[in-house]
Amino acid sequence: MNQYRFRQSFAVDPRLSDRLFKLLEIAFPGVKDAAVRIRKLGAPWEDASTPFIRFHDELAITHVGVLEIPMRLMGKDVVVGGIHGVCTHPQFRRRGYYREVMEEVLNYCDRRYQTLVLTTSQPELYKPFGFRWIEEHIFISKCDSKGGIDGFRLLNTSDHDDIKLLHRLLEARQPVSNILGIVNEKAIFCYQEGNNPLYYAQDLDLIAAMKIEGNKIKLFDVVGTQICTLEAILKRVPQPINEVEIYFCPERLDADVQALPHLLDGDSFLMVRGAFPLETEKFMLPHAARC
Repeated sequence: MNQYRFRQSFAVDPRLSDRLFKLLEIAFPGVKDAAVRIRKLGAPWEDASTPFIRFHDELAITHVGVLEIPMRLMGKDVVVGGIHGVCTHPQFRRRGYYREVMEEVLNYCDRRYQTLVLTTSQPELYKPFGFRWIEEHIFISKCDSKGGIDGFRLLNTSDHDDIKLLHRLLEARQPVSNILGIVNEKAIFCYQEGNNPLYYAQDLDLIAAMKIEGNKIKLFDVVGTQICTLEAILKRVPQPINEVEIYFCPERLDADVQALPHLLDGDSFLMVRGAFPLETEKFMLPHAARC
């Protein structure tokens, strides 16, 4: 009888990654290219994820991955478990394999983490396992920045020196928020932001993950050994800006903001299992923790 097998490291079986990504690519088209991209950035997914896989002969048919996410949560440094890459091969669905593997995952995680998080477009799949949906908020800052110096340059993620710079700041970063911020995490950040614009300000020694769209900025993360104010960021953007959308708790940016309920990408529900002190607070899980 075929049994699913839990592997703590992809290094145990050099073929495991290729076999798993054949399944993941069916469920999440493009994920293999993303994995190649972050490997080039020096943050291989295989080093970050603990895979729980059920096989049918040599075919991976069900997968649930577990990540460790170091967080600053209400002023305390904690390690949260992140569930990701949940899928079953289309030919093997409705046979109870997902439940079987998920129960093994939760048994593993409950001995290690007080809190589990995941983001999904299908929250109903996780409610039977004790996950609950928690509403998130986006933070809007209306501003009247006339434009300042050209103080940012685009990071070149194909350049060795820029990759070293990115690693240095990710390893030594201050949490962008003491309410909910990320510390010393690379794989999820590189997966989420490695293909998006990353701007570096040399005088601040800071990377801003942001998109500048006309007179509006979408600010996803700030990575530095010190967190600067929103005003300092705007002073280094040469064009006029009248609105900033902030996708994390902004208290360290020292800005006037309005918090609005927001579902990221229209269908990215935050699901939590276990203790979570922000249940009634207005917050958003940063990109560098969304899995």
